[in-house]
Amino acid sequence: MHKILEKRQLSYDQERDQGVYYFKVTAPEIARNRKAGQFIIFQIDDNYGERVPLTIADANADEGWIALVYQTVGASTRKFSRFNVGDEVPVLVGPLGSPTHIEKMDGVVVCVGGGIGVAPLHPIVQAHHNIGNKVIAIIGARSKNLVIFEDEMKAASDELIVVTDDGTYGRKALVTEPLKEICEREKVAEVVSIGPAIMMKFCVDTVRPFGYPITTSLNTIMIDGTGMCGCCRVSVGGETKFVCVDGPEFDGYKVDFDNMMKRMGAFKDKEREADHKCRIGLDAGKVSA
Repeated sequence: MHKILEKRQLSYDQERDQGVYYFKVTAPEIARNRKAGQFIIFQIDDNYGERVPLTIADANADEGWIALVYQTVGASTRKFSRFNVGDEVPVLVGPLGSPTHIEKMDGVVVCVGGGIGVAPLHPIVQAHHNIGNKVIAIIGARSKNLVIFEDEMKAASDELIVVTDDGTYGRKALVTEPLKEICEREKVAEVVSIGPAIMMKFCVDTVRPFGYPITTSLNTIMIDGTGMCGCCRVSVGGETKFVCVDGPEFDGYKVDFDNMMKRMGAFKDKEREADHKCRIGLDAGKVSA
């Protein structure tokens, strides 16, 4: 069992009725062995079979904990949001996935995060910063109340740029605008982008004219985390890859984002239906947390 040590709600999207939560959970072995870019699989109880992958947002090997940040987008994550400090997570498996390639680089590393993607970007920014790379981080959200991990990203980067779609906080812009400006003025060693698929696609398009390497993390499409379900199939350079076992990070130039986005929308109606039933059940006290 993995005890919840800390719980915080980082943001709430009233329009979509979706919250973003931070859980600090005991997991000594995972904390000691995890590397930037890797993820875990959790299940909220022994009887409920859905496996949910979450990238490790932070960890402390000495204290034996990992941090998980997630958004309530379905039944399992909504039930998980009802857990509190002292509760235990029965199933937590990891670290899984290929870690981010981190090395000393000649030039600036630009890390771009959108929405909930800022959380899995955080350990990558930390890792580059810790080995002495200059890191410029760009984080974006639709509005001020949806900006997350600002302090953590500021502490781990040499420069932080915050943008919002509506201009309620930071700079009124999409993340691609400052990304283009940095590419024009800096010697860029690598760009790392994590966020909604459409955001990553446009980050790739922004960087393409400059020819700088760009890595994209496709963790949002993962389900079971073992490669067995096949739901995270994605075309990379014309070849079929499985995000959970071959990734989750890939050369952004090679990813077929259009195909990926079509596949991501295949079960949206069923996901919304399950989430709706879960909310009704939780509010009525008919579904245990």
